[in-house]
Amino acid sequence: MAEHQADTVVIGAGPGGYHAAIRLGQLGKRVICVDRDEAGGVCLNWGCIPTKALLHVGEIARQMARASELGLNAGQLTTDRERIAKFKTDVVNANVGGVKTLFKGNNVEFLYGEACFKDANTVSLKRKEGGTDTIRASNVVIATGSAPIDVKAWPRDGKVILNSDDAVKLESIPKELLVIGGGVIGLEFATVYSRLGAKALVVEMLPQILSGTDLEIGKTLGRILKKQGIEIMLDTKVTAIEKSGKGAKATFNGEGTGRKDETRAFDMVLVAVGRRPVTDNLNLQGAGLSTDEKGFIAVDVQMRTKISNVFAIGDVTGVPLLAHRAMKQGVVAAEVIAGSRSAAFDPIAVPNCVYTDPEVATVGLSEEEAKSRGHEVRVGKFPLAASGRARTMNETDGLIKLVGDAKTDLLLGMHIVAPQAESLIGEGVIALEMGATLEDIGLSIHPHPTLTEGIMDAAEAAHGKAIHILNPKPKTPAGATAG
Repeated sequence: MAEHQADTVVIGAGPGGYHAAIRLGQLGKRVICVDRDEAGGVCLNWGCIPTKALLHVGEIARQMARASELGLNAGQLTTDRERIAKFKTDVVNANVGGVKTLFKGNNVEFLYGEACFKDANTVSLKRKEGGTDTIRASNVVIATGSAPIDVKAWPRDGKVILNSDDAVKLESIPKELLVIGGGVIGLEFATVYSRLGAKALVVEMLPQILSGTDLEIGKTLGRILKKQGIEIMLDTKVTAIEKSGKGAKATFNGEGTGRKDETRAFDMVLVAVGRRPVTDNLNLQGAGLSTDEKGFIAVDVQMRTKISNVFAIGDVTGVPLLAHRAMKQGVVAAEVIAGSRSAAFDPIAVPNCVYTDPEVATVGLSEEEAKSRGHEVRVGKFPLAASGRARTMNETDGLIKLVGDAKTDLLLGMHIVAPQAESLIGEGVIALEMGATLEDIGLSIHPHPTLTEGIMDAAEAAHGKAIHILNPKPKTPAGATAG
């Protein structure tokens, strides 16, 4: 048993935790970062990074399958699961190693172990290698993230019934895959596995995939995925799963089955119904803290909990559960701890990305949200089918949509279904933060030929000035005659 003294202990080494720890080190603070697993947390080890590596492999596979359309004969595509898994693992290891190098270079001490509070200034650390240490610190940052929700009725075994942590291991490629949940995680894994040869069915209990996303954008992606061979059933519930032999039989009922029970056999079932905050082993009560009914910890704009020296960042603080949100919150917490009075987490909007193929990226209000908040909405849309650059890429399925306020012309939201959408959305983030209007975006010269000029075209379309698409004819006012 050892005792450690620090200015700050950061519990969790995921994106939020390692950002907080590194910034504290840069600011000259004595900081210890602890994690029960590996540096980088879920994002680097089981989430963002490995899934994107696999999605990249899948994107290449799709491009190779379509190469003949461009005059390239690539022959029969075959997959080597073990080598793909090795590529994914090498990417993960490189990123984890990078975080550890940054820890060392910024004087952050990293310890493996399960942490829990003794009091607001004392953390007990059950070491991975055995024994229990005590860490005393002036400040504590809770950055323990989230974990997949496991459904008790369908016990996870990691072989047939999987969660996202299991799916990323790529231990085998099923012939028939059932994905329960049409959210970000479910759609990304349906994309990964279908690209590698699986026949994927996505069952979503709500009337649309990507619930909460702009309705037109969700429908556009759904149409594209179905065209690619991914089956999607909306407004449909999985009522039973029964393991059978080396697979499972699942029964579902809803719009997708004509409101009748339907049973099918699958090699694997991925349960992707959401994530929950990880706070259960922290003994929050020991620090004088509690959670809300959903398990989240309340914080202010400086990431302080109700206990002034205890901070919380990332997924444990509520939705949206996004790595880049956690990163910014981690930096804010560190700067507040170091004495900044102005540091605060108060973004105009937080972007969200879905790494399907094509990708979806959104920021700000959807058309539906804007209307529900009382805005008179002005919408500008540009289909990828009208983009010269998209045609050169043989990628003409997609849409760029801008939502603005008709009275002020201010941009309210940007929504994209396109290749490289995750990069294109950066323009929307800056535009919202800077208070740009649709006219500002339309007047800004965008490089040609690029996908990003489609944003300019969408902005011009909102004012009926688009060049590369036919503009909608103005509506004739009620009672007037067209002449």
